[in-house]
Amino acid sequence: QVQLVESGGGLVQAGGSLRLSCAASGSIFSISTMGWYRQAPGKQRELVAAITSGGSTNYADTVKGRFTISRDNAKNTVYLQMNSLKFEDTAVYYCYLDQRSGFRYWGQGTQVTVSS
Repeated sequence: QVQLVESGGGLVQAGGSLRLSCAASGSIFSISTMGWYRQAPGKQRELVAAITSGGSTNYADTVKGRFTISRDNAKNTVYLQMNSLKFEDTAVYYCYLDQRSGFRYWGQGTQVTVSS
């Protein structure tokens, strides 16, 4: 079993920054991609950013140039640096981990609230 523990969410003013962290522990084998989704009230969950084990990244168009995803493979941790936050970035952010077997694990979610 794999556990993902997120931290770093909170309340911030528009234009501010937050850094999310997600640490994986447990029976971790052959991690492939790690990343972040978010879900705002009344909306579907959407992919924010992802990073492969080799360091290739992918971002939603809405966050390109403002968010940066990174990972520390030695610590099995993925980070999301969020700058120039906007009100519409308000959501619950979920990290995920894909094993090479294709199984996906999810974190419990962390709330990010941006005040306008």
